[in-house]
Amino acid sequence: MSSPHPYARELGDFLRARRGRIAPRDVGLEPGGRRKVTGLRREELALLAGLSTDYYQRMEQGREVRPSDGVLEALAGALGLDDAERRHLFTLARAARRPAPAPVDRAPERVPRRTRRLLRVMDTPAVVLGRHLDLLDWNEMAEALLGDPSGLPPDRLNMLLLLFDDELNHGRRCQDWERQALDYIGMLRTAVATDPTHPRATAIVGELSIRSAEFRRLWARHDVCASVSGTKTFRVPEVGDLVLDWDTYPLPGDPGPVMLVFTAEPGPAADRLRLLASLRATRSARAGRGRGD
Repeated sequence: MSSPHPYARELGDFLRARRGRIAPRDVGLEPGGRRKVTGLRREELALLAGLSTDYYQRMEQGREVRPSDGVLEALAGALGLDDAERRHLFTLARAARRPAPAPVDRAPERVPRRTRRLLRVMDTPAVVLGRHLDLLDWNEMAEALLGDPSGLPPDRLNMLLLLFDDELNHGRRCQDWERQALDYIGMLRTAVATDPTHPRATAIVGELSIRSAEFRRLWARHDVCASVSGTKTFRVPEVGDLVLDWDTYPLPGDPGPVMLVFTAEPGPAADRLRLLASLRATRSARAGRGRGD
């Protein structure tokens, strides 16, 4: 049998991961005797979705199956997918219907000139991320908060690679580290849905899968999210703990880069962020005078 269509293979993996999360009791089924699988059996999910077991099995195996939108709706309902997961399901399945993958734009990602200008005048930490979470640009406040990444090789400037780097990320064991990792992984999963064989995605996932059991565990969850927001605690020795909200804002392109911006609620966090900015400005001024001596 020929190699599975890349989108069909990704679709099958996604369905299998979601099926494994549903307990029989969640859908009104009795667990019965000893079960060999985590979650629902294939035949149980097929029954809930109104499909034949053979048809559903071929979908999970990435074989030649082109499900209709009606079948996808039935599966989304049986699996209890949220809006982001439903979009992901339809993206993969509709791409899998084509006999061969459609051409995808793999031109180098660029940060618009006006976006670079905006970064420089912002008084809060901000970075621009490519579709595979490559760090394309950042401002001085981001350097103050996250460290200066300019000394790293270009292929290492990636938020996931940095997050799973024990030497660089000393705060990895902080309380919200796994939540941050799942958010980034969810964004990468969404990018993979548009181009499963992209060399950059393959390189990042391949490297992390080899060197990190934690990444393998989290990647196997098949979580997806297009743009995310959240809250993260940063441990900054100069000013103490900083609790910041972070949000992503799409930039032009399909799929294009996003700007990730960190902000603070009025109060102690905002005061500490201003103090961090002041300390950064003072160090920059001293460095400038030193070069002028």
